[in-house]
Amino acid sequence: MDKLIENYEKIKAQIAPYNPTIVAVTKYFDEQQIIKYYKLGFRDFGENRVKEAVEKIQKLPEEIRESSRFHLIGHLQTNKVKLAVGVFDLIHSVDSLKLAQAISIEAQKKGINQKILMQVNNAGEEQKSGFSPEELKREFKEIYNLPSIKVIGIMNMAPIDSNEEELHRLFKNIKQIYDELQSEFDVELKHISMGMSRDYKIALEEGATIIRLGRILFE
Repeated sequence: MDKLIENYEKIKAQIAPYNPTIVAVTKYFDEQQIIKYYKLGFRDFGENRVKEAVEKIQKLPEEIRESSRFHLIGHLQTNKVKLAVGVFDLIHSVDSLKLAQAISIEAQKKGINQKILMQVNNAGEEQKSGFSPEELKREFKEIYNLPSIKVIGIMNMAPIDSNEEELHRLFKNIKQIYDELQSEFDVELKHISMGMSRDYKIALEEGATIIRLGRILFE
């Protein structure tokens, strides 16, 4: 726990000029660990697998459930939408019109507005989900106008083998896409979710407002 505090304080000092939201990636930890992290000051928790995350969240004390924000940062299958909507404050990984429509339908049934980010695959990785920049602009207006969902920004995962120059280029491009969406569609977005343990510093330099940290916090 002392090491976690040390890591957290060091990272907070590094990122202070940017003031981003830190999502602590807790996919490998149980609810008891989340309780410990909550007591240290964490309020945003990121999970990858819907079913396991929902079970974990339900076991948390009511105070922690109500005072924390839970982020779905992993791929969401349409058959898991019913479980995810309303449990996660923000779904980062909306990667198709079909998925957005399914979220909209479920949110309407539950009488809520579900906040989402649209995942952009600007590196063109075949094994990774996400809209190409061209697809995003083609589908954006229809998704933005779906009932009971609120598009508040975009999300990106850079290729794991990218060097620093490539990371700067990809993240800069995401910020450019973010700005273009607001200008072309006359909308106000709030967040760019990009940057993980290995590349969060570069992501912040290029405009990230949410960073998703796991290993670097807990190692």
